[in-house]
Amino acid sequence: MAGSNGKQKTVRDMVLSLGLIVIAAAIVYVFIPHSDHAPDLKRVDYRVELLTARRAAPYPVVAPQGLPKTWKATSVRYDGAAFDTWHLGFSAPDGQYVQIEQSTQKPADFVDTASQGASATKTTQTIDGRTWTRYTGGRYDALVLAEKGSTTVVAGTGSFTQLTEMAQALRTK
Repeated sequence: MAGSNGKQKTVRDMVLSLGLIVIAAAIVYVFIPHSDHAPDLKRVDYRVELLTARRAAPYPVVAPQGLPKTWKATSVRYDGAAFDTWHLGFSAPDGQYVQIEQSTQKPADFVDTASQGASATKTTQTIDGRTWTRYTGGRYDALVLAEKGSTTVVAGTGSFTQLTEMAQALRTK
């Protein structure tokens, strides 16, 4: 009978250990925050970078004016070494992403990179007297304006309505 007492203690100890582990896991689950929603994106102030890019770039650098406060600037950069590339990213009011890209890089290569693989369509639209071409099929849809010396791309996961709203807001001063 002495042997069975030792086995009972072993089983009892394993059950108690398992119970403690379950209780510890429950406590950790309850007290460690977790959520299923996307993190809140921080708004960036792009004024200094915009002034720098406007002084340095060999083309008129664009930025939006008059967009509602519900559009949140989330990223900005100017790279004078890489084809004088200007980037300004926004979170649209519905959470979609819209970016403005400008560069002196060869238009076909630049548009492919900025739109992440989109192709030109036969659809164009006139915005403020300029003809923009629609691109679709990549990770982003895009509106593209190719001018002498630079290419401007408004691209993102947003709808063409949002891309058009952004393109309409672009100003060089």
